[in-house]
Amino acid sequence: MTGNKKVVAALLDVLTDLTAEQISEKLESPKSSDLGDVAFPTFTLAKVLHKAPQQIATDIVAQINQDEFEKVVATGPYVNFFLDKVATSAKTLQTIIDLKSHFGHNDDGEGNNVTIDMSSPNIAKPMSMGHLRSTVIGNALANITAKNGYVPVKINHLGDWGTQFGKLIYAYKTWGSAEEVKADPIATLLRYYVEFHAKAKVDDTLNDEGRAWFKKLEDGDQEAHNLWQWFREESLKEFTEIYDRLGISFDSFNGEAFYNDKMDKVIDLLEDKALLVRSQGAQIVDLSGINPNLTPAMIKRSDGATLYMTRDLAAAIYRKDTYHFTKSLYVVGGEQREHFTQMKAVLSLMGFDWADDIEHISFGLITFNGKKMSTRKGDVVLLKDVLDDAHDLALKQIEEKNPTLNNKDMVAEQVGAGAVVFHDLMNDRTNNFDFNLDEVVRFEGDTGPYVQYTNARAKSILRKAGQMITTGDLSLTDSSTWDIITILNNFPATVRRAWDQREASIIAKYALTLSRAFNKYYANSKILTDDSQLNARLALVQSVTIVLSESLRLLGVQAPEEM
Repeated sequence: MTGNKKVVAALLDVLTDLTAEQISEKLESPKSSDLGDVAFPTFTLAKVLHKAPQQIATDIVAQINQDEFEKVVATGPYVNFFLDKVATSAKTLQTIIDLKSHFGHNDDGEGNNVTIDMSSPNIAKPMSMGHLRSTVIGNALANITAKNGYVPVKINHLGDWGTQFGKLIYAYKTWGSAEEVKADPIATLLRYYVEFHAKAKVDDTLNDEGRAWFKKLEDGDQEAHNLWQWFREESLKEFTEIYDRLGISFDSFNGEAFYNDKMDKVIDLLEDKALLVRSQGAQIVDLSGINPNLTPAMIKRSDGATLYMTRDLAAAIYRKDTYHFTKSLYVVGGEQREHFTQMKAVLSLMGFDWADDIEHISFGLITFNGKKMSTRKGDVVLLKDVLDDAHDLALKQIEEKNPTLNNKDMVAEQVGAGAVVFHDLMNDRTNNFDFNLDEVVRFEGDTGPYVQYTNARAKSILRKAGQMITTGDLSLTDSSTWDIITILNNFPATVRRAWDQREASIIAKYALTLSRAFNKYYANSKILTDDSQLNARLALVQSVTIVLSESLRLLGVQAPEEM
């Protein structure tokens, strides 16, 4: 047993009314190493035991078996455990080297499916920085989901339906050309879209023309459908180039259009349950009985057209029927909070108890040099351009630091794209943040390249050592290694916490903490000194590379061998 497991086992012998999971959830890391390695707070036991927390801590220490620890002491309301550093170091390193990238994996999910609605760009428009958050947060959560024993199902719910496509078809037919679109599909379609809105401000009849073409598309008009299909295919080609650069794949590209023939079932179910109410010609579901603060859910407009809500209800039911999910995550901006609250409320009224398994994974706004981005106005920062610029910045720094590096261009791509992804994910997802590329692609500070560089440095040490690590005595008596051992030991708990909180930044911050601890050790230690502990020190370095590489993988960031 290592670290927390020993503490949990020791406390279980004393606190027989608590489960191992309940004890594990309460464990904390002391603010200072002077206070020990693991702390157990007793506040929550005070009501049950009718004693002061300080007295409970003292009583636990008196009863606990301290044989496997350096010492266990009561410090106020805390039971503080000082681990046996030599034994813990050896066991931790052995475990990581044996398990390799499987270290930190658990089977909590028992193979159950978790659907993740993520990315979801609109077709006929380029992917902008506005799409970054949903894409990379969703991908990281999928990786974290799998690490916790679930099976992620990544769904790209493409925005491939709606009045905007009628407007686009009208623009294409009125002032566009096939040659222009074929030469540069998405940039040209975006130009048509922006131009349409500029002209519609002057001549409102253009909006009627756009609606008329969308009505043709809905009614199955062959010309409208062929154009829509062409726009969709060209969009997917460009999207796939971006996803490939980010190392992201999907299990489904079923977008809004996929649910066109599945909404009648939703309306029939709502009618069967007598949930549809007419209001000013529209059909709604009154949600005041569930929550008086919720506005009604609009199901059909007065003209009979269905809405996002109808489509999302159909999608939720389809996903439950198809994937039998245990959780269904929607990685969508925080401004959609009320929509998902309404959706869950409607599903509950329809009698679907699994509505409680739906979670809106909201995130804050990303601005670019202080400005919000808008496709309609044309003020859009393209994700492709940002990745290109990040690549160039990374390449410039690589050429300065390591001009003889092989495959510089490939490494620059890994570092540049990784920098953009890591910067997004190291921020708590609900926070807003401004994006500044120069700060993001730095090799120092709290950045992705810093973690990648730390990992590459550790791998360089192993190459320089040029020897196999034996699994004999891995005990480390050097006190400077203990911080690293403690952090490595925390990785499995960090993986669980990232899933429990649906928060990828927990992994990113962990990777930064481990990188800083290793670099401090590297700066103050002679790792390759040929003495009795060389093998154990190399095992420590290898363990760091294993856990850093795995942390980066969970975030969707590559780990170059050299930088």
